[in-house]
Amino acid sequence: MAAPLELSCWGGGWGLPSVHSESLVVMAYAKFSGAPLKINVIDHTWRGSRGDVPVLTTEDSVVSQPAKILNFLRKQKYNADCELSAKQGADTLAYIALLEEKLLPAVLHTFWVENDNYFTVTKPWFASRIPFPLSLILPGRMSRGALNRILLTRGEPPLYHIREVEAQIYRDAKECLNLLSHRLGTSQFFFGDTPSTLDAYVFGFLAPLYKVRFPKVHLQEHLKQLSNLCRLCDDILNSYFRHGPADG
Repeated sequence: MAAPLELSCWGGGWGLPSVHSESLVVMAYAKFSGAPLKINVIDHTWRGSRGDVPVLTTEDSVVSQPAKILNFLRKQKYNADCELSAKQGADTLAYIALLEEKLLPAVLHTFWVENDNYFTVTKPWFASRIPFPLSLILPGRMSRGALNRILLTRGEPPLYHIREVEAQIYRDAKECLNLLSHRLGTSQFFFGDTPSTLDAYVFGFLAPLYKVRFPKVHLQEHLKQLSNLCRLCDDILNSYFRHGPADG
């Protein structure tokens, strides 16, 4: 019998199985590939010290970071990309790199740096799931980590002020969303009628942006004008997560 696969991740809200993009990427890929994950949702009994999830645990391995977890699952014969051509595989890598460079900074900014969103939505949500006294410390640490990650993707010195790159972050993100919408077109998924790694990444990055109710919604408004990307998120939620946990 295969060793059990356990995924520790942030939980759900607003109709999503997780509000955390990188947790969602892994959860979606597991659904697409048929990997039998046992989901351990972080709650107030959590014993971790940092917010570095998702983490996949087996009898003899601990794997973190979405790309490494997906590679591990592929080695276990859970492959959502087995029907893809070499060209489609190369396109997948290129689009994931584009998402991480152009879209992720804006997603992180929307959740963790935009003051109104952070103090009214993000911080209370995460703090309510973290045990005291970590709940007083970890959200702020995660916010600073997100800010540092944004500035690193911009290639700017660490002391560069976020306000000076905010406008460019959102311009890049909107351009990325437009490219994704154009690439998807009228197809059900990015490479036809079966979801693959690229669909898992796009869903993971877009679904929280699409569904979480924020006071500041400039990127959300742009996404909602791209009906095929919203339809992709809704289809994946309805087809793969209808009975999954969602609270909030």
